[in-house]
Amino acid sequence: MRLKGWLDNLLVLNVFVVISGALWFALAIGLHSQKVEAPLVLFQRLWTPLFTPAIGVLMAASVLSGVLGWWQRRGPRQVPGSGS
Repeated sequence: MRLKGWLDNLLVLNVFVVISGALWFALAIGLHSQKVEAPLVLFQRLWTPLFTPAIGVLMAASVLSGVLGWWQRRGPRQVPGSGS
């Protein structure tokens, strides 16, 4: 159970990284329109090593959570020809 708690904390941190990246991007675009380029340049430099994997992990965790939830809701299945 310790692993699950550790993974949950990691995913919460990941969500905050993705949300803060989106806010940073919005701010950087606003500043870019005012000819302040540094925040957008830094965001572009961090896009591949930080934000792309964070978004990928978030999407994978969402898909895995959905599949596991579906699997649990399915319940036990009878195998055809098993007798009962």
